[in-house]
Amino acid sequence: MSYYIGVDGGGTKTAYALFDENKNILAEFKGPGSNHENLETSFEGASDIIIDGINSLCESAGIKPDNVSYTLMGLAGIDHPYQHDAMCELLSKKGLNNFSIYNDGFLVIKAGSETGAAIGYNCGTGVCCNCVDSDGNMLQLAGLGDFTGDFCGGAWIAQQTFRAIYDDVFCLGEKTSMSKKAFDLFKLKNREDLFEILKVLESDEPDEYIRPLLDIFFEAADEGDAQALKLVETMSDRGALFISALAKQMNFEGDEIEVVLSGSVNVKLANEKYISLLKEKAQARSPKKLCFKNIKCAPVTGCINWILQEFA
Repeated sequence: MSYYIGVDGGGTKTAYALFDENKNILAEFKGPGSNHENLETSFEGASDIIIDGINSLCESAGIKPDNVSYTLMGLAGIDHPYQHDAMCELLSKKGLNNFSIYNDGFLVIKAGSETGAAIGYNCGTGVCCNCVDSDGNMLQLAGLGDFTGDFCGGAWIAQQTFRAIYDDVFCLGEKTSMSKKAFDLFKLKNREDLFEILKVLESDEPDEYIRPLLDIFFEAADEGDAQALKLVETMSDRGALFISALAKQMNFEGDEIEVVLSGSVNVKLANEKYISLLKEKAQARSPKKLCFKNIKCAPVTGCINWILQEFA
């Protein structure tokens, strides 16, 4: 039997899976986030997390890392060649052999596409839009925060939702139903209590308020709140630009292009208005018909598909 490991490394958690040559999952392990950009110890700390996770995965399956034929990783924060090279060097020094590293957004394509040539648009805490075309060429857009205009991720939406509420209750600006929703949900007694939320949002563990703020935002948007709909327009415009840019620049055989949506913002939340606009605007900008689909399996399964296609 041959053993293969897939690693899907995100900002808040990392998924490890051990596969055989028939794509069966033999063992799984969940560990802490391995995005070097979120860690004080940067690449050093991220590589330690990955090595520890691989060792724990192998231990749970009763094998040694040396028994593994190949390891493929999709890691958040690997957006530049220098980041790729730095991580590869550290993992090699720490004893890992026969492995490849890509940005985690590419796993979406390998896990969710029927052909293996597709566009993957992931909106979780952050954003990335990745592509593998019919010739095997790869390109990533977004992923660098404000520098690349990532106006769609959960952290950005939470920030913008907070700002809209702040402008309403402190600056006497445009009214928004998101204010009352926040006051009711968080049981705020006065406007100054908003800063308790801000304190958590600016901490190392902002998730306590990010998801509730996303729920408030999407609920308000679906109810027609003007301020929420402005944000929906911004998000859908930016996402459509990313998707259509890849559709125009890359080579896809046939008359249609698969677009695989993933991440909590795109596939897990009640976001009908946003998704509808995203699809409409992306199609209007694109040269071919776009076939949108939500990812149905864990992105880490894209690792074994990729390994067997190119490395086994």
